[in-house]
Amino acid sequence: MNWISHSEEETTGLGIALGQSLASGSILCFFGELGAGKTTFIKGVAAGAAEISIGEVISPTFTYLNIHQGSKNIYHFDLYRLHDVDDFLSMGFDDYLFDEGICCIEWSERIESILPKSCYKIFIKHVGENKREITCVVGNHP
Repeated sequence: MNWISHSEEETTGLGIALGQSLASGSILCFFGELGAGKTTFIKGVAAGAAEISIGEVISPTFTYLNIHQGSKNIYHFDLYRLHDVDDFLSMGFDDYLFDEGICCIEWSERIESILPKSCYKIFIKHVGENKREITCVVGNHP
């Protein structure tokens, strides 16, 4: 799936649409540079998948994980400051990958070696001041 977003509102709306289609236990892995819109998309996913207010969702940059409780739990990881997969495992975060909630993982390339093949991979790229190209692949599909 490929989309072009022209605003934060459109990016959030795309997240809402995807979130509404997610099953419990889904894992969403986000790739993109700083400021690409990963958290903005996740706000929409949380709203669509778990009826969580968009305003409640903030990136857990300094804590690695925020848990948002709604109709489903949303486990929002920001792994920007994580050194490697061993740090992730030593903190016990891998338990969340097998929970009934939905995992949204920013900077997921830090733990790519332990991610299930069935995860969603979402690539967000700047293509203009407010324009983003968003690509979503499921599992090993290109």
